[in-house]
Amino acid sequence: MELFTRNDGVYYARNATVVGDVTIGEESSVWFNAVIRGDVAPVRIGRRVNVQDNCTIHCDTGVENSIDDDVTIGHGAIVHGMSVGKGTLIGMHATLLSRTKVGSECLIAAGAVVPPDLVVPDRMAVMGVPGKIVRPVKPQELEYMRWLTTHYAELAAEYIAGKFSAFP
Repeated sequence: MELFTRNDGVYYARNATVVGDVTIGEESSVWFNAVIRGDVAPVRIGRRVNVQDNCTIHCDTGVENSIDDDVTIGHGAIVHGMSVGKGTLIGMHATLLSRTKVGSECLIAAGAVVPPDLVVPDRMAVMGVPGKIVRPVKPQELEYMRWLTTHYAELAAEYIAGKFSAFP
């Protein structure tokens, strides 16, 4: 099953792996050593999503994984959930376990482990192991999350334009 179709408006690092039923929106980026597997169910990724270095995106058999627009997935994160809402930040080395549903503009803290089936309402922060909803997202955090999306879209455009060269 090789359903993935490359989107020229997306930056793919040379050693990123994308396989199966995967759709990625314009201005998104898939960075070094990231793995996106749509081999057991579809993976849908929106516009301006940055999948940073060493991330894994996968899902349970028959359960689509949907990531909305303007999402940042920090270095080393694992997204095995069911849905991530628009404008959310998933921190470095955070893990979303099976069937999690994360709302829009949420903050999943670095290193948090979001337990299976947890539903996170919009604009809430999740922290800890196991991850718990601890508070609303602060205005300065929202501002930073929006900046990250723009920054990574601009950086991806520079890579696409050949400003940087990566070598094996």
